[in-house]
Amino acid sequence: MVDDQHRVHAVNARACSLVGAQPGELLGQPVEQVLPLQDLEGRRWWTCIDAWDGLPTRTGHPETLLVLPGDRELFVTGRYIRDGRAGPVRQVVVTLRDAETRRRAELKNSALISTVAHELRSPLTAVKGFTSTLLRRWDRFTDDQKRLMLQTIEADTDRVTRLIAELLDVSRIDSGRLEIRRQPIDLPAIVAAHVERLGATGIDRARFVLSGAPSAAELPELWADPDRIDQVVANLLENAVRHGAGTVTVAVDGRPDHGTAGEVVMTVSDEGDGIPEENYPMVFTRFWHGSTRSGTGLGLYVVRGLVEAHGGTITVGRGPAGGAEFRFTLPAGAPDYAA
Repeated sequence: MVDDQHRVHAVNARACSLVGAQPGELLGQPVEQVLPLQDLEGRRWWTCIDAWDGLPTRTGHPETLLVLPGDRELFVTGRYIRDGRAGPVRQVVVTLRDAETRRRAELKNSALISTVAHELRSPLTAVKGFTSTLLRRWDRFTDDQKRLMLQTIEADTDRVTRLIAELLDVSRIDSGRLEIRRQPIDLPAIVAAHVERLGATGIDRARFVLSGAPSAAELPELWADPDRIDQVVANLLENAVRHGAGTVTVAVDGRPDHGTAGEVVMTVSDEGDGIPEENYPMVFTRFWHGSTRSGTGLGLYVVRGLVEAHGGTITVGRGPAGGAEFRFTLPAGAPDYAA
């Protein structure tokens, strides 16, 4: 806070931290000296706004990106306190916000837009190309050729649908609006269904080894959102196939003596090169990619959000065969017991 003599008469700890000074170095000092703000074109902010001698109807200045010596960027807002409605300015309240945090958020949003645009371009280009070709030259193709093009269109629209669902989940996770609808689920059956589905797409069924409990009857009762757990299982299995190598081992086990109602543990490991240990803290963050740059880099971020929304945990490590190993746990029991 700055008085009508242009001197600082009140300051809080956060402002001192942003300016890089102690309160004693600021209090009682001319604000133009201790807070020599400039705009991005090098003009002195205090001279430009002319707070005390400007228009009597002015109530302040909107948030502006300004710079301190040393290229420290701050978002600055000014508010005038007057004697009367149009009287002289008695105090100027200056609010400082660290620009770095907001810049990081803007960079994340920019990266998200770039990623989405890149991931949408390829399937939509294919859909546009095949539909245009079919509409203009329908009679020139055999039924088998038409079927192949329509199957490609279907696969690419599914890819776009998954991307949109992934983005919506990111938004819900970030805002805390992710809804979980619990009901009894059979996790081994979900895993088996996904393995069969991957086999139907041409992946060798022999690559998968299923171990642990063969059915839900062998596990503590698990209440979870079947659609959300389906997403988690699909993502982990597809990642193991796409980015791993060799056999993919999937184990589902129970820990009936853990906590009130126990917990269910699922592990997915492969025989590839694995993930370097120094990358473990980044695996579940936005836009993290392994050795390849394929995909949005949002899948594992969403997986962690879904698991944690169920009160569970997920970790990454090195599997027995040297590849990556992902393990997640879910609390078992009816809703009264599940977290």
